[in-house]
Amino acid sequence: MRTTVTLDKDVERMLRDTMHRTRASFKETLNQAVRAGLTARRQPAGKRKPFVLAARPMGLREGIDPAALNKLADELEVDAVREQAVARRAR
Repeated sequence: MRTTVTLDKDVERMLRDTMHRTRASFKETLNQAVRAGLTARRQPAGKRKPFVLAARPMGLREGIDPAALNKLADELEVDAVREQAVARRAR
C-alpha cells in the first residue's frame, strides 16, 4: 500500500538513526518499526516476563545510612548557598 505520512521530528530522527545503524532502506525500517509496535500491543500483559532488578551492595562505608543521603545532600546545598551569600557580601 502506498500512502503519505507526516512524522514527528523525534520519530524521523529515530528512523534515520536506525536506517544508518542497520543499513536498511527507509521502507524496510519503517515497516519493521510499525510491525514491532503493533505486535507489542497484541501481547496480553499476563504473558510478559516480569521485570526483575538484581540488587547489589552500594559499597557504603560503615556508619553511613543510605536513608539519610538526601539529608546530607540538603546540608551540602545549604552550605553552598551560605558560601555564595558570603561571597556576594564581600564584593
